[in-house]
Amino acid sequence: MQAHETVNASPAASRPANTALGVIEAWLGPIAGRSLLDVGCGRGALARALLARGARVSGIDPSAEAIHEARAAVPEAEFVDAGAEALPFADDSFDAAILLNSFHHVPAPLMPGALAEALRVSRGPVLVIEPLAAGAFFEAMRPVEDESVIRAAAQAAIARHVAEGRAVVGRALDYDEVRHFSGVDAFLAKIVAVDPARAEAARRLRPEVEALVARLGVREREGLRLDQPHRAILLMPPATGS
Repeated sequence: MQAHETVNASPAASRPANTALGVIEAWLGPIAGRSLLDVGCGRGALARALLARGARVSGIDPSAEAIHEARAAVPEAEFVDAGAEALPFADDSFDAAILLNSFHHVPAPLMPGALAEALRVSRGPVLVIEPLAAGAFFEAMRPVEDESVIRAAAQAAIARHVAEGRAVVGRALDYDEVRHFSGVDAFLAKIVAVDPARAEAARRLRPEVEALVARLGVREREGLRLDQPHRAILLMPPATGS
């Protein structure tokens, strides 16, 4: 895999490009009129943002509850209850596929199949944006759920896919996603919203997390800042990669 460009997200002027939507628009744009697949769509937040920019969006998620909520929240998009390793679409159905903060939620044995499926249904690139096992946000979350192993497995699966010649890296970028919270309760609400199964641990471990948030957070006008490093990788089929 090619070396990653590391971007300092601290200057305010550079932050818009160093967000998931900034990367999506820069690397997949123009978005308007394009058909995009949101793999691991959750409750439809990314789908809503892409629709607002004129895209035609389909989303898949293995959680029937999440799909139900996504359909209610974003009725203009198509949502299907399915796993990333078995996408219910024909070959070359979309202009591009996006996996935003979702690939590490795929069970490790199914990760190679999920990448192969995304490349199969996309007639263009597959953009994978993943949180890394580093940064203040990650460290504050670790008592509730330590994703060190699965996040590392996700990066290893991508590297292995490329090393085996099953995909080519078109672009790669490391950047810090800036996140602000009013306090520990807002932080815990965020990580529980991503996975409701964390609720009991979040309640029980609140004092430990509160201490970490206070120590690791940077006080800014917008609230406590807890950065989360991300890696964006644009994958292309071998025949069309550069």
